[in-house]
Amino acid sequence: MRDIPGGAGNIGIVFHDDETTPYPFVVDLLRSVFAFSEEDAGAFAARVSAQGSARCGSYPEEVADALVRVAQRRIEESGYPLRVGPQPGRGALASEGDRCAVCDRPGAEVRLVYPGPAGYLCDACILAGTGRMAAAAEGRPFRYIREVLAWYFAGVAHDQLQTSTRQFPGHMRADAQVALDRLMARSAVRFLGIFERHRYETITFAALTDGGEYAPTVAPAQYLDVDVGEDRPARCLENGLWLCRAGDLRYAVVLSFHREFRTEAGLRVEVAAPAGEAGTALAAAVFAEIEAAVNAARSYRGKVLSLDPDIDYRGRAKGVTVHRLQPVARDEVILPAATLELLDRNVLRFVGSRDALRRLGQPTRKGILLYGPPGTGKTHTIKYLASNLRGHTTLIITAEQMGLLGEYMSLARLLQPALVVIEDVDLIGRDRERMDGPCEESLLNKLLNEMDGLKEDADIIFVLTTNRPEQLEEALAGRPGRVDQAIEVPLPDAACRGKLVRLYGQGMTIDPAVAGDAIERTQGVSAAFIKEMMRRCAQASIARNGCGQVASADLHEALDDMLFTGGRLNIKLLGGTGP
Repeated sequence: MRDIPGGAGNIGIVFHDDETTPYPFVVDLLRSVFAFSEEDAGAFAARVSAQGSARCGSYPEEVADALVRVAQRRIEESGYPLRVGPQPGRGALASEGDRCAVCDRPGAEVRLVYPGPAGYLCDACILAGTGRMAAAAEGRPFRYIREVLAWYFAGVAHDQLQTSTRQFPGHMRADAQVALDRLMARSAVRFLGIFERHRYETITFAALTDGGEYAPTVAPAQYLDVDVGEDRPARCLENGLWLCRAGDLRYAVVLSFHREFRTEAGLRVEVAAPAGEAGTALAAAVFAEIEAAVNAARSYRGKVLSLDPDIDYRGRAKGVTVHRLQPVARDEVILPAATLELLDRNVLRFVGSRDALRRLGQPTRKGILLYGPPGTGKTHTIKYLASNLRGHTTLIITAEQMGLLGEYMSLARLLQPALVVIEDVDLIGRDRERMDGPCEESLLNKLLNEMDGLKEDADIIFVLTTNRPEQLEEALAGRPGRVDQAIEVPLPDAACRGKLVRLYGQGMTIDPAVAGDAIERTQGVSAAFIKEMMRRCAQASIARNGCGQVASADLHEALDDMLFTGGRLNIKLLGGTGP
């Protein structure tokens, strides 16, 4: 029974048994109009049947007026003889000649009467009373979410509300939160967090109106800090209910997550509003603003990203990881001059001419294959491209993440211009005759379909890397439009080895003769080998004199450990072929 605090003037509402009205109708009326739970409604209907009548609650005058009015209208529409009215002695139906005590309106629209100075009330004044009840819900403490909604939508039956739902990618929650914050700053009158008893179940507006054993309760606002690559993380809500107004229109917005096995949890936004054109238009406006923010994707645009897979991998992503890479200048890329020029011409200068190419009807997407032995600097080269492609978002996909390729490509289309890097593509893109089974071939087909499915004017560059170009499938490496330019990242020549010795020897004192000896004795090794060699030279010099001055003996000790003492396997691991 609902005994709502409101002073000595509270009005009781009584149900009278007529032995004709179906039990399910009474239960539905109690749930939709009086906000009873299904269990409470069933128990009260049984009590009415057993006793002949029973009081369902005590309410302030304006609330009782509204509830009786709505209940009587529902009963009249159904054609059942059920009687619901004020508690005997506290009021009765008005006659045609009576006038509203508030606005003095006469006639058939006058419905309810109470003894004393209150007198009769008309429909308009009853509706004004429900508005005051909604206003009370904006500040009154509640335990259950259903109680909040019953007060806020007082006078509006559940079947007179409609809900609209839109789902957004879970990894775009930061941008969606920005839009929600902006929307709610204008229209929300109250926010409430929701306690999720079962996190695998999706929170819906309909579920929030339920009053069963596990009725959702009010909870503190629950935030998750999401790293978007800025000084401060984005604070994103886990769930929530906003009570909102647009002029005289009351509506609610529910934020939750839709969780489904083997898929990424989707951000779910539901708008509940009175049925009709106004409610439909309002929901469309809410969704349009959120979609605009997600499509703008300002939180991640221009950054270096990868999807964060579930630890218990099921082919889904938990969110986005933002990589903070150190910028790489052109003079820090240790490549032969011809190779660096080829790279600049096919990537950096290509991007600079995109607008002109588009005007001439030429494609603006491109595929680059970087190949060469391990440790030659392919990853360093990608960092150089990511640092110098202004306004581009870089997506880094490792071979084991190819199951997420569809999600990566959705991000690439959304965040373009984009640089899509697929590392060690030979692991899924090798010749079909060398493949181990259908799973590997399906990943290759998925990659080919994604590359072919891009529009000609897509501002997306693929950069594929491999240590074994000879193993690549012909359909990937031998077809223009997928890969337009192969660029070898070779073992460093003498000039590059000299630059690497100076680069990785910063902070050390190296005699020119020692540096020359290092260049001569490292023919055929990788950049990674030289980096490790200089670290060992530093370690040997510290042990010898403690000052970081590299002598010939330090170099000989380092090379002896790396090329001779450790055996052939050690040479291979370090990226060398021998002196």
